[in-house]
Amino acid sequence: QVTLVESGGGLVQAGGSLRLSCAASGRTSSRFVMGWFRQAPGKEREFVGIISWSGGRTDYTDAVKGRFTMTRDNAKNAAYLQMNNLKPEDTAVYYCAARSYYSGSRDPSTFDSWGQGTQVTISS
Repeated sequence: QVTLVESGGGLVQAGGSLRLSCAASGRTSSRFVMGWFRQAPGKEREFVGIISWSGGRTDYTDAVKGRFTMTRDNAKNAAYLQMNNLKPEDTAVYYCAARSYYSGSRDPSTFDSWGQGTQVTISS
């Protein structure tokens, strides 16, 4: 399995930006797909996006399209979530997650490894 650690969360005003990072360690020699999820208080974990191993394929939930961008640097075993034009409804704990294959599935249960999460709070 891959061990994941997120960082970069914080408190910003609406309209601001944050860049989350996800550092991978462990079995990073195997190609893995990176997903991003978020969970707001009292709500289920929500799919944000997924990026293929090469970075050439991505999929975003409609709520973040045009505002969030996923990238990855496999040489550094890292993935990033650039979040722009943040809104109060983006407030949540953000998680990165890994699985071995790219598909259209957004089901969190299909991901094998999870980070501990990082809090993102957007003030209005």
